[in-house]
Amino acid sequence: MASGRPRGNDDIRKGVLMQKTLFKAMPATVKPFKKQLLKWIGNKQRFAHEISSVFPQDMRRYYEPFLGSGGVLATLSPSLATASDAFVPLMEIWTALHDSPMVLKRWYADRWEKLSSGDKVEEYERIKASYNQSPNGADLLFLCRSCYGGVVRFRKADGYMSTPCGPHNPIHPDKFGKRVDEWHLRTAGTEFRTADYRETMAEAREGDVIYCDPPYAHSQAILYGAQDFSLSSLMESIMECKSRGVRVALSIDGKKRSGQHLCELPIPEGLFEREIFVNCGASMLKRFQMEGKNCDDHHVADRLLLTY
Repeated sequence: MASGRPRGNDDIRKGVLMQKTLFKAMPATVKPFKKQLLKWIGNKQRFAHEISSVFPQDMRRYYEPFLGSGGVLATLSPSLATASDAFVPLMEIWTALHDSPMVLKRWYADRWEKLSSGDKVEEYERIKASYNQSPNGADLLFLCRSCYGGVVRFRKADGYMSTPCGPHNPIHPDKFGKRVDEWHLRTAGTEFRTADYRETMAEAREGDVIYCDPPYAHSQAILYGAQDFSLSSLMESIMECKSRGVRVALSIDGKKRSGQHLCELPIPEGLFEREIFVNCGASMLKRFQMEGKNCDDHHVADRLLLTY
C-alpha cells in the first residue's frame, strides 16, 4: 500500500526488484515502441511498454487526461480511447494527426526547409517568435523537435516559450512523415480533445482504465501548466474514479535527489493498492539546467501507483 513518506535508496532498490518480479510474472502483451513523434520533457516512451503491461487487459475504454507527447498511448495502441490535454496548441497537433496527417507533415516540412536553407539559429528564433506572438500547433510541433533537449519551457506570467535552439539537426521530413503515418494508425481508435483532466476523468465508468501522467510539482515547474497544477485536486478525482469502479494508474515523482532534497507528496492513505518503481535514469530537465554537465547525482525514479 502506498504512503506519502519520502523514500530512501534501499526503498528504491526494493521497488525496482518488485517491478522486475512483477513483469516477469506477467505476459509480455505490450511491445516496446520507441519512435517518438514529439520531444517532450517527462516523455515515457522508453518504458511505456512496462507501464502498459500493468494495465488490466479487460479494459472497456482507455483514458489519458494528461496526454503530453502520447508515448504510453501510442505504445498501448488501444482500440477505444479518449486522450486529452488542456494545452490548446498541443491538442492542435493531435487533432491534425487524427484528422489530417498530411497537414501535420506539411507543418513540419515547411519549417524544416526554412531552418535548413538559412541560418539555423536565426530561423529557429523566427519560428519561436511566431509561436510566442500567436501560440499554435504548427510552430510548436517543430519547436519541440528542434529545441534544446526537447525541453519546451514556458514563462508563468505570459506563457512565453523560451527554450533555445538545440545543437542537433531535426529529423528529415521524409522520416518524420513515416512516423506520422505510423502514429496515425496506432491512435486511430482515439478521440482527441482539449479539456481539463477533471472533465475527462469524470466521464470514465466502471471497466475503464485511466493513466495519469501529470506535471511533476517538484521538478517541472517551468513546463506548461505545471505552475498552477494541484496534486491534491488530482487525488480527489482519482478517489471519485475508484469509487465508480474505474481503475487508475498514476505516474508520479518517486524519489528525486537534487542536492539533499527529497519529494514529499500528498498521497491519501489507502487510495492505491500497489506501487511500482521505474528507474528513469538522469533527469533530462536537470541535464538542460546544468548545460550538459554530469548529472549522476540527479536521478529520477518514477512511482507507478495503481488503484487496483
